[in-house]
Amino acid sequence: MVEIKTDAALTAMREAGRVVAHALAAVEEAAAVGVSLRELDGAARDVLEKAGASSPFLGYRPSFAPVPFPGVICASVNDAIAHGVPDDYRLRDGDLVSVDCGAVLDGWAGDAAVSFAVGTPRPADQELMEATRRALDAGIAAATVGHRVGDISHAIGAVARAARLGMPADFGGHGIGRHMHEDPHVPNRGRAGRGLPLRHGLVLAIEPMFIAGGRDDYATAADGWTLRTADGSRAAHFEHTVAITDDGPRVLTLP
Repeated sequence: MVEIKTDAALTAMREAGRVVAHALAAVEEAAAVGVSLRELDGAARDVLEKAGASSPFLGYRPSFAPVPFPGVICASVNDAIAHGVPDDYRLRDGDLVSVDCGAVLDGWAGDAAVSFAVGTPRPADQELMEATRRALDAGIAAATVGHRVGDISHAIGAVARAARLGMPADFGGHGIGRHMHEDPHVPNRGRAGRGLPLRHGLVLAIEPMFIAGGRDDYATAADGWTLRTADGSRAAHFEHTVAITDDGPRVLTLP
């Protein structure tokens, strides 16, 4: 069921989104050679705690998962596309890290993701991240009243095709509100003019995930959570929670 939010709900979701933005900023600031993924998770936990927010990730267990998720962030390194478990792995120079974080504040959720390099970035990783960020921007620009979900999907997919990048076909964005995952699903590829019409008050998490090697296939790691590229190539992931409004798309997960 698709829920259309009131303007008051959008204001409340903006505050949850602000917490997510601050948590991601704290994680990126803490990331350095030798720092563990568990320590990055701790940086995000501190932000959530100080804001009086809870994590929709911690303890989350969908049907495919063997165990509840143990962190407040997903920390995916190098060939990990998404859902990486924040464990004792220590960051190395040149690592490509994608961090996904959510927050629930006063009953409303926010969700966003960012990718960044640790230490000295590889030029190919910079190109991958720039393309993924462009795709997010293109998806947000298409999130306007009168368009459809397929217009967002098409805009994201067009960037991937132009850059010859892969995308995991089964994963994409989603509706968000009182729950982290709500209807509708927002694929990262699709046909313009198709799908649910976009209305004022619809809130979507838009999240392109691109694979450098150009292939779309992936495998689930032994932890039952982490999605890794099938060919070992690197991946990037960017996401914002976006409200469709009569005044244009409103990004709720900015600082």
